[in-house]
Amino acid sequence: MRKRLMLLLSVLLAFSVVSASCGGDDEGGESGGSLGIAFDTGGRGDGTFNDMAGVGADRVVSELGFSLDELEATADSDRGPNLEALTTNGNNPVIAVGFAFGDALGPLATANPDTMYGWIDGYFEAPNVMTTGFAEHEGSFLVGAAAALSSTTGHIGFIGGQEIDLIKKFEAGFAAGARQVNPDIVVESQYLGAAGDNAAWGSPDKAKEIALAWFADGADVVYTAAGGSGRGTIEAAVEAGPGKWAIGVDSDECAFDSEEQKAHRLTSMLKRVDVAVYEIAKAVQEGTAVGGFVPFNLANDGVGYATTCGNLSDDVIAELESLKAQVVAGDIVVPTAP
Repeated sequence: MRKRLMLLLSVLLAFSVVSASCGGDDEGGESGGSLGIAFDTGGRGDGTFNDMAGVGADRVVSELGFSLDELEATADSDRGPNLEALTTNGNNPVIAVGFAFGDALGPLATANPDTMYGWIDGYFEAPNVMTTGFAEHEGSFLVGAAAALSSTTGHIGFIGGQEIDLIKKFEAGFAAGARQVNPDIVVESQYLGAAGDNAAWGSPDKAKEIALAWFADGADVVYTAAGGSGRGTIEAAVEAGPGKWAIGVDSDECAFDSEEQKAHRLTSMLKRVDVAVYEIAKAVQEGTAVGGFVPFNLANDGVGYATTCGNLSDDVIAELESLKAQVVAGDIVVPTAP
């Protein structure tokens, strides 16, 4: 039964992602509702994960006519109370943005069966919890390939936030993509904090220091999967000079870059959290929401790469699209751990 449900959700999601990207309308849906969204530490303005959720929430307001009730965790202890407050306020759905909400969300969902919950990057099996999982390793595979194809030194780097399994998926995919293109490439790797160290997501100074050291040592592309810390990497690329590149994560970071920074933004790995938030709210509005796992991967464009800054050549993009097709077809299996 669960397998059949997961398959149905996958098919529906694939259709909805395509519809969203083509600008499909929402006629037939009933307007109104109230979306509660619990941002993790960093909140709106982090330039990556939380911001993408915010983009989706704003779209729910503008296109579906929902009101919006949002709270941000400024410490670990805020997550549970924020979810409880959003539930008590009568929001439906209530969406938790990030894996760290797991301890609070399960018991709350069990105690409030009439509220539909969405959980980004987690899984809790319940009829009123829709959980979304992203193939970060697949998106990272493509930007790793882009790094290797664009590198002139054969030396690149990866900076992670907390050293946890989720972020190791980014590292694994990035290194695999780079080595798919150049088996001899040197891939540096370093993390900004241990599991549970929330400062890892907001330490641009540390990321900048690491990136500057690598650039000075000959690296020319650095990918950072560390929330707001990644702003330090683009600063380092600018400071290091021509031919030094930064790769962003989760959202298209070119949108947050200055003109000077755009000249050093190779690409960003896109994690379509915005689409996940929108689809959860839309399902609640239409009365079709059911608990279960909804995957986002290369096959349904739930992850990908950005071309906005214009620094990927046509030849590189063509190669990336070829690699994407091979992953989707199953000819290339991207690892999830280094």
